[in-house]
Amino acid sequence: MNDTPPLKVFVTDFDGTLAGEDFYNLFVSRLYPPGAPDYWSECVAGRITHFEALRNIFAYAPVGEAAILELLRDMRLPTDLPQKLAMLRERGWQVVVASAGCRWYIERLLEMAGASLPIYANGGSIIEGRLVMEMPVDPTFRDDYAGIDKAKIVRSFAADGTTVAFAGDGATDVAPALAVPAPLRFARGYLADVLKQRHEPFQRFQKWGDIADALR
Repeated sequence: MNDTPPLKVFVTDFDGTLAGEDFYNLFVSRLYPPGAPDYWSECVAGRITHFEALRNIFAYAPVGEAAILELLRDMRLPTDLPQKLAMLRERGWQVVVASAGCRWYIERLLEMAGASLPIYANGGSIIEGRLVMEMPVDPTFRDDYAGIDKAKIVRSFAADGTTVAFAGDGATDVAPALAVPAPLRFARGYLADVLKQRHEPFQRFQKWGDIADALR
């Protein structure tokens, strides 16, 4: 008889969740030029997808790699991230990142923090000073609207009986949050508001480290 406990997976959103600030918000407030097209309103109105809005905004102006890297310093990853990840590993949790943002800046931020995690996110690279976001090459979790289907990622881990926790803060986090048990559903911001309106129970968090401390 195998008494090994099932693997536990913590799927975490990145912008606004693992990172305290959202790359999109910093980019728009500091680097997006005045008078540029309002692609986000186009997305909200349903005329373009979430992926198209982010891709168009990030690639609109050749702001340069140095200016983009400067934003990363203010995204506020937990200063004790390696220690929190080690603690979660000791408790049997595998942590993975699921983001509708861009792998390019996620990888660099994690490297700056001294952390290495599996990442499910949209591709991207700097081309002629522009951050050009690309749809994932692997079709497994690709989504026409956001680029990445976080709910599908959550369900793929849960399919074999794995215990799955999820944390997020935005619109693309609603479906994956509802795909995990309420005690393992962590939310703040927009996601918390939606879950509250739907009378769906969840665990509210202020910072990512609070979740790491709560998971047993």
